[in-house]
Amino acid sequence: MARTILQRAMVERTMLRRSMVQLAATLRQLVRDTSGNELMEAAAIFPLLFMVVLGIFWFGQAFSMYGTITRAAQEGARAGAAPYCTTCSTSNTPSQNAYNAVQAAMTVAKLDITKAQWLSPAPSLTQCSTTGGPQACDAGTTNICVQQPVQLNMPASGDAAVCGISVSFQYPYKFWLPFSTLNKQQIWLKAQARVRIETQ
Repeated sequence: MARTILQRAMVERTMLRRSMVQLAATLRQLVRDTSGNELMEAAAIFPLLFMVVLGIFWFGQAFSMYGTITRAAQEGARAGAAPYCTTCSTSNTPSQNAYNAVQAAMTVAKLDITKAQWLSPAPSLTQCSTTGGPQACDAGTTNICVQQPVQLNMPASGDAAVCGISVSFQYPYKFWLPFSTLNKQQIWLKAQARVRIETQ
């Protein structure tokens, strides 16, 4: 019995040696056959793949920032359209309420409101009054354009105009995409929202 166990161990050892020799021979053959073609292909494709991944990242960042500033403009328009500010301790205006809401939304998203600017040119919106001239941005908000009251519709003859508030601004974004025309180029992401005034 001990002899058969010893014979089996020797057979297994011999088979293991043969398989190791075959594996080494196969690897040597594989290295000789490839002659570096796969390495050259990988070296040619890797920079392109890296640029695609980097582009996806930076465009994703821009899209995320665009969603954030659009949401901030919507919050500002909604706050400016509300007739009262129950949480304000001092007197408030619709423009100040809108600015405070935009500032709060951008602060939560870790964006600096001082980098925001009025749209150039400012949106051309009609006053919601009998004169019906263009409504300028409120001068009290230096980097956020708040226009109120403005017409949100084009009323037919005899119909009343729907009045609302408009909040608009632009925010800078800089790409970092080497070896492209977008590298270190600043673009302006634009946000604009309009909401009907709730006192109507």
